[in-house]
Amino acid sequence: MKQEAEFMTRALELAARGLGHTRPNPAVGAVVVKDGRIVGKGWHRKAGGDHAEVAAIKDARRREWVTVGRAYRTGSQFLRGSTLYVTLEPCSKPGLVGACTDAIIAAGISRVVYALPDPNPKNRGKAKRALAKAGVKCERLRDAEVERAASSLVAPFAKHVATGLPYVTVKIAMSLDGKICDDRGHAKWISSAEARRFTGGMRERVDAIMVGGETIRRDNPSLLSHDNANPDLLRVVVSKSGKLPKSAQVFADGAPNRTLVFDDAKKALEELGRMGITHVLCEGGLKLARSLADQGLVDQWLAVVAPKVIGSRPVEDVLCGKVLEDGSVRVGDDILVNVYFGD
Repeated sequence: MKQEAEFMTRALELAARGLGHTRPNPAVGAVVVKDGRIVGKGWHRKAGGDHAEVAAIKDARRREWVTVGRAYRTGSQFLRGSTLYVTLEPCSKPGLVGACTDAIIAAGISRVVYALPDPNPKNRGKAKRALAKAGVKCERLRDAEVERAASSLVAPFAKHVATGLPYVTVKIAMSLDGKICDDRGHAKWISSAEARRFTGGMRERVDAIMVGGETIRRDNPSLLSHDNANPDLLRVVVSKSGKLPKSAQVFADGAPNRTLVFDDAKKALEELGRMGITHVLCEGGLKLARSLADQGLVDQWLAVVAPKVIGSRPVEDVLCGKVLEDGSVRVGDDILVNVYFGD
């Protein structure tokens, strides 16, 4: 069981590479294992492309080509007796590409292990029945840690399937005295460079980023990761007035990322859901965040608390301390953050 969990963990790592690129499909990873070693790896890279199972099978066949040194057989001999580990129950009906169960059967794979069942009740369990007819064992891996990781990975897709709406993560950077900007409305830079890199990483893994119009007018952000910009990321601005500067980066930076403007947050999410967007990161504006929360549209809150006290100062002049290594402790339901402001 431990080794099986390790194989599935590797499949989960591969699946994460597809985050932010596969909409409206989920991010899925897979590995093919034979004689105790991984002989094929794959993940779903983009809607319309190979699913993870097919990508892993193709990778295994390429490896056979190199190992054997000649054209491989039509799959069945090399992969007979192998096990496919996949992070989500395989699809059993053709969509933009063929059914994964058909590819698994054709490859001669003997056993399939998946981490989670399909969130769509219309498809759940069909893969097991289709594979069983062909003599392929299909079972779910029962491991609490794997299940948590797989559930987190597929949560946006699961919500979209169930409600038609995207999964919404709200990220707020705030000071110790609870401010997200100074008295002039400026917010650069409350959080540290490391925290901003973390945020950039999130922008690489979601389908869309949403901010309020005031954030565009005051801060003029690009809303893109500066390290590895996601060309598939959609930029969304919510502005009741629609009065936004045409020179703003989100409109004029020449990036391949589209920018859409809406006058209402809920309408925006409904339209994004119809477009197949599964995960939205809301980053800018407490007013927008509150509006989403008041309507019950927030699925996850992330708060970056900087060891700074803004008070009435400009944000660039705030008092900044150092959080002690052992300075954050639980006090009942609260977290006590110990910050030292000495030399």
